Amino acid sequence: MTMDAAFEGKVALVTGGSRGIGRAIALALGARGATVVVSARSADAAGPTVDAIVAGGGRARSLVLDISDDRSVDAAMADLRKEHATIPLLVNNAGITRDNLLMRMKWEDWNEVINTNLSGIYRICRALVPSMVKARYGRIVNITSVVAAIGNAGQANYAAAKAGTEGLTRSLARELASRNITVNCVAPGFIETDMTGTLTEAQREALLAQVPLKRLGRPDDVAAGVTYLLSEQASYVTGITLDINGGMYM
Repeated sequence: MTMDAAFEGKVALVTGGSRGIGRAIALALGARGATVVVSARSADAAGPTVDAIVAGGGRARSLVLDISDDRSVDAAMADLRKEHATIPLLVNNAGITRDNLLMRMKWEDWNEVINTNLSGIYRICRALVPSMVKARYGRIVNITSVVAAIGNAGQANYAAAKAGTEGLTRSLARELASRNITVNCVAPGFIETDMTGTLTEAQREALLAQVPLKRLGRPDDVAAGVTYLLSEQASYVTGITLDINGGMYM
């Protein structure tokens, strides 16, 4: 891990930072000097990411957090406030899927995805934005998905939550711009993660047929976009969705 000082002195919370895209984002922030709070539903899940950041010379800690649960969010935010007056860098990455065709989708599967992927971001932003406003500084990046724009059969709940997140993002960007707080989205396409690692060769080829660049994205591709939007180089960028999808939506 190569260290630089782009985020030196800043604290970053990355939800869902234990694996995949969230882990890549956490590692990138740690490599650039941020003190990274890696949240997951258990300390054991977040541990390997924290250990990797520390092993590379960075600073990190784990945070037990279930963004779908009000009490968990309240407890986690109280824990953070003991150490930090403000969390200036926030990446809302945590999310779940409960895929099925709408006519077969149970209410519980619809509600759980909306409650986690959309309402979870509301909970975290509602908790952390007041201290950003007081400090007159903040950078928020919400991870959405290409399916927010194009839809996906079997993912009506997930696509609705991600599209809702983009609307929330633009509204919050307007509310907070006067306080030097930017709010943006990064929308990945098909990314190499544990989930895509289970695909058959035929399924993989079907995915690649939709991508003009003819490869799946890497978690580091997404992390690069996120770190840009969190950086001072993006201080005049707010309310956007940065698509990182190999050209499958343009």
